[in-house]
Amino acid sequence: MSADIDVEHDEHAELSPSSPVTSPAEESDVAPIADPLDGPEPKPGLDGTPVKWYDANRAESYTRIEPFQEKHDTSVEFFYKPITLTVLGVALAVLAYVATTQDVLEEGRDKRRVGAYAAIASFLLFGVIQFRDGPFIRPHPAFWRLVLGINLLYELGLVFLLFQDLNSARQLMTYLDPNLGKPLPEKSYAENCDLTVQNVWNAIDIFCLAHALGWFGKAMILRDYWFCWILSIAFEFAEYSLQHQLPNFAECWWDHWILDVLVCNWLGTYIGMKTCQYFEVKQYTWRGLRQTRGLRSKTRRVISQFSPADWTTFKWEGTTDFAHYFAVVLLLAVFLAAELNPFYLKALLWMEPDHPFVIARLAGVFLCALPAVRELYQYVNNPRKAVRMGQHVWLLLATIATELLAIVKWSKGQFPEPLPTKVKWAWIVGAVLLVLYPTVRFGIPSARKYLRKHSGRRSKAKAQ
Repeated sequence: MSADIDVEHDEHAELSPSSPVTSPAEESDVAPIADPLDGPEPKPGLDGTPVKWYDANRAESYTRIEPFQEKHDTSVEFFYKPITLTVLGVALAVLAYVATTQDVLEEGRDKRRVGAYAAIASFLLFGVIQFRDGPFIRPHPAFWRLVLGINLLYELGLVFLLFQDLNSARQLMTYLDPNLGKPLPEKSYAENCDLTVQNVWNAIDIFCLAHALGWFGKAMILRDYWFCWILSIAFEFAEYSLQHQLPNFAECWWDHWILDVLVCNWLGTYIGMKTCQYFEVKQYTWRGLRQTRGLRSKTRRVISQFSPADWTTFKWEGTTDFAHYFAVVLLLAVFLAAELNPFYLKALLWMEPDHPFVIARLAGVFLCALPAVRELYQYVNNPRKAVRMGQHVWLLLATIATELLAIVKWSKGQFPEPLPTKVKWAWIVGAVLLVLYPTVRFGIPSARKYLRKHSGRRSKAKAQ
């Protein structure tokens, strides 16, 4: 979860027709923009003097730096030039060698698995070359096209599994890993809930580190303290609500609120937000490798290729209007579903929490969420440039929804215990509050404004 994967296009790249963070308007509708390299580079900091990230005042204008235009190093210009025909020729040569010779595919061996791998590799190769660019350019736009391709493959696999019953899905998973397909016992963490040092120490395991790393990643994605805190508390309430279905959601009160929320989640969020604040006021000055002198400087330049090219602070402003409120609630719901889905999937498909498939799913959703949330933020806050939702956020929404559909389908008969009455009423109250707030905050003032406007027109008409 390093910062090298949180990279964003500059303003010029976002307006370019070939840069599909979201789909821009027609080229003829966009006024010509001067090359940022023609004028002097903007200087972050206070009166041109850089400010240390820990001394920065977030309310000051110097923390909102305009993105920089990167100067590509001519020594690595090869990696920024289209080489589609070259890649096609090399790929066909490799494919011909593997498929037609006996060096890889011996006669009589099962070739279905190798064929499936070749089909996946061919699809990802096409995606890396031909998919549209996303909002990030570091370490390279092709990396984020690869992430999009992997997400699409996962979505296609989910759609296929959605049409299978639970037993067939479990059987299909054994083709990927023969060790799967065996029932697993669910573990409860609420057996001894006395608040003692020994019990707290016994509750500390590898999952505490996973909690902290996960919330570090969420802070890098959302870039907002309040959003992270709301999501952290909402997830604990979701665990309370669903522990009648999954025993491992049953935890001691101090495990929920002290060990999880106040220690692990807060630590990960704090480090993640401090990292965001560092990148927010960092001076971004890029030089090519050829223009860099000295081995140490060249090494630093190579490493910096995996750091952000620029940084945008997110200000969600969920209470300004209904559109922002709806976007924040939608994002909260999607994040909660993305958090809960793997617990149900591993329980239904009989996978251990540390299984590589579970870890790969968590890491994959994190990588997909980085550009997706950036696209959603631009779609909500800059609708004139983002005329439609971006490809990363669209596909990630489809993926989370497909996971949820599969869970609902496979859960029939698997969780016979009914929803507790108090939990049902808690969800009803929460839903009412979610609807009541925008009604009072946005609906009633809009209705009053509408009535005043039309009553004024009627009074003028009567006077005439």
